Amino acid sequence: MYQRFFGLRESPFNVNPDPRYLYMTRQIQEALAGLTYGIQNRKGFILLTGEVGTGKTTLLNRLLDWLRGQRVATAYIFNSRLEVNHLFDFMMADFEIPFDSREKSQVLLRLNQWLLERYRAGETAVLIVDEAQNLGAEVLEEIRLLTNLETATEKLLQIVLTGQPELEEKLKLPELRQLRQRITLRCRTAPLNLDETFGYIAERLRIAGANGTPIFSKEAIEAVHTYSRGIPRVVNLLCEHSMINAYVDSVRPVPGNLVEEVAREFQLDEVAPVASGTSTAAAQQTANTQALLENLDELLVRLRHLSAVPSRERKP
Repeated sequence: MYQRFFGLRESPFNVNPDPRYLYMTRQIQEALAGLTYGIQNRKGFILLTGEVGTGKTTLLNRLLDWLRGQRVATAYIFNSRLEVNHLFDFMMADFEIPFDSREKSQVLLRLNQWLLERYRAGETAVLIVDEAQNLGAEVLEEIRLLTNLETATEKLLQIVLTGQPELEEKLKLPELRQLRQRITLRCRTAPLNLDETFGYIAERLRIAGANGTPIFSKEAIEAVHTYSRGIPRVVNLLCEHSMINAYVDSVRPVPGNLVEEVAREFQLDEVAPVASGTSTAAAQQTANTQALLENLDELLVRLRHLSAVPSRERKP
């Protein structure tokens, strides 16, 4: 109902990683350019990292759309709680490669044959592994060994390894030094600054059908940035719920005090601000991000239930 109140065709702040809503900040543009360049030029191993909620999966979905448009074979593994045999099962199934034996040696022979056929036809294959910070060292080592599938001059399989900053720390382990040395490109996502938050909200509203009439006040967007710390997933949470409350109260545009109410409701006001310019600012930002997002799944479940209930009827 609130979409009609604000003159929108659809909800602009769903947390689903819809590639249509990817907002092209400078860092996102650089990351997407790095990924496409690395794949097109058969660089082999590409690393994409970023804090929780900063748009990695949305970026990957945009990349997948582009790859499918180029008719590039892709395998996308997003369940990182894998054993080695599960890794190969998922990969072969996504690539739609028929195989008779589940013995690793036979699977690798079949995969290598399939990759060579594609290479001779001038085609590429890409393996994308999301949430890779959760992978064990044994599985990461198996992924590294896949880069040995190559000709004398080219890598047959392009691999994109994606994860949170913990992945970069994991790759510093001595037993993973060979994998670390194979990474040819590193791409990153980052939180939005204030100007980017204004642009992010405006762009999502435009895609959802906004006609130019202000939906959020300047003070509301500033409050969204403050309480979200620029994390897009939390920006979506604050904006969605603030619009619901504004609809219930018949208020337009969304005022700053409604954003503050939502932030308090979801305990986002309890995260300490970062002291810019201090030696501990980066560490504090990481701690704040984790504090914002550690209970986000629970908050989103609450949001789905609360969205159908007028805000003034809710129990404190």
